[in-house]
Amino acid sequence: MPGAKRRGRGRTQAWLWALPPVAVLALVFLYPLALVIQQSFTTDMGETSAEPYSEVFASQAFRDALGTTVWLAVGSTIGCLVLGFVLATIVAFVPFPGSRAVAKFIDVFLSFPSFLITLALLFIYGTVGMANGIWTDATGASAGPIDFLTTPWGVLLAEVTFFTPFVMRPLLAAFSQLDTAQLEVASSLGARPLRIIRQIILPEALPALGAGGALVLVMTLNEFGIVLFTGAKDVTTLPMLVYSKAILESDYTAACVVAVVNIAISVGLYSLYRVVSRRAGA
Repeated sequence: MPGAKRRGRGRTQAWLWALPPVAVLALVFLYPLALVIQQSFTTDMGETSAEPYSEVFASQAFRDALGTTVWLAVGSTIGCLVLGFVLATIVAFVPFPGSRAVAKFIDVFLSFPSFLITLALLFIYGTVGMANGIWTDATGASAGPIDFLTTPWGVLLAEVTFFTPFVMRPLLAAFSQLDTAQLEVASSLGARPLRIIRQIILPEALPALGAGGALVLVMTLNEFGIVLFTGAKDVTTLPMLVYSKAILESDYTAACVVAVVNIAISVGLYSLYRVVSRRAGA
């Protein structure tokens, strides 16, 4: 009986310690989220209905934004996986001066805001950037030929540039656990570099690639700053559509509907990311 009383008091104390963070979480996150979901089911007449979802799903603007969001996210993820694997393999297995500094810089790069990378690309490839400036100075033309940053391809380039380190970081961690003796034995037996990569390095990298790719996919689905800073007027993603509906059109119900759809997609993909991360850790 005394043991049962002690366990009961322990559970009570645990609940008391848990109440403050749970209350803060509910106030800061869950309550606003509940308001967004509630507003998404509210018509202009103040009635609760699924009609706002039907109207938004039927609109061409939503379908275009959903398609643009998906193909940009998938394209960026594929680009980050390919580029991240190549760069991580070089940094981890090709000895060159400064390889450790590069690996440390990747950790620092992860803290950079996304608009900073976009701003750097604008300085280089923008309509008044360095590349166009060199062209106009050399030819005397009034404008340069490079203007792709305001297109979906410019957004894709910016996202691949910014999110590739998010793939490289788990890859470098996985490669640090790889026994280099396997590579030396394979090389001594006459295996070529591509075969070593395909049969030894790539299998070890697959869990980290899955975790990094899932994380990049979730982040690119919700990316707002890159699309905004590139000035790509014809590129409307789901986050940009939320901004447009709420700020420019004051259609808060439609904005909430799009936001709820975006949240549902993100939560589903994040759940996938957690599963892949656990398997990668195992």
